[in-house]
Amino acid sequence: MDHMGMPDASGSRELLPALAEHPGHLFWRAAARVNVALSEALPPTVDVHAYAALLALAGGAERSQQAIAESISISRTTMVKVAASLSDQGLVTRVRNPNDRRSYALARTPEGAAAARRWRRHIEDLEDAITAGFTLEEREDLSRMLVRVAGPELAPDTPAPLLDSLGFLITRVHFRLHREFAEILEPIGIEPRHVGCLTALDASGPIPQAQLARILGVSGASVVQMVDDLERRGLVERRRLATDRRTQVLHLLPAATDVAGEARRLSGTVLDDRLGPLSAAERKRLTGYLVRFVTAP
Repeated sequence: MDHMGMPDASGSRELLPALAEHPGHLFWRAAARVNVALSEALPPTVDVHAYAALLALAGGAERSQQAIAESISISRTTMVKVAASLSDQGLVTRVRNPNDRRSYALARTPEGAAAARRWRRHIEDLEDAITAGFTLEEREDLSRMLVRVAGPELAPDTPAPLLDSLGFLITRVHFRLHREFAEILEPIGIEPRHVGCLTALDASGPIPQAQLARILGVSGASVVQMVDDLERRGLVERRRLATDRRTQVLHLLPAATDVAGEARRLSGTVLDDRLGPLSAAERKRLTGYLVRFVTAP
């Protein structure tokens, strides 16, 4: 589960009703929860990317780093670090690439196979932790829908255990949505994270920065950066309370109305395309599952 483009989450379970209606925000928050769970649930000896790479080398496969990266949906930069770590630990060995004798491929060692079996228990415990409160039928239903939504992003040879991993699938869908949202919003000068910020302020009215951070589930530092961006764009203004000069309250400026409306329209086209494989009933179930995933204690 590559961390590129992932939100900086504080672990807040608060979810504003206006944001609960937006699958883009829900995937952003769900991916954040997966990241938090990764850091809290996995022991230091378990690297989720290394585990995925070892899965891609099962059955005696010899594969290039690029092929492995594509199979498990991580960046080349991350794959280079993973390969070096696995090699240093003796879990993979470098062999001549059968498709290009001038380069090398990776092969799993017996120690690597043992590590994959050992780490799998921790990964399964992580999956159980992030889906506590879901029945087996609900987990399978959510997994099937995510596979269909993530389909264009998944390599044909994605290891089966990853296709069964809700954490992996959620982060894949989020990564694709984030990239497409960023591209379509660029002409109006805002980023995907700003849309949730504008939506929250429109729904809640003027609020302090700390409250906005809780609503969005991000750190205080992250919300300061977002508000700085929106202030420069002329969409938000900080005003000190007359009764408490130490507290700054955030106010939407008139220009925010048109920008937020256009952002929602553009984002909607991305969602309609990305969630196109799902029926209306399935989209409703997916949204409900994501709300439960984000707000579960």
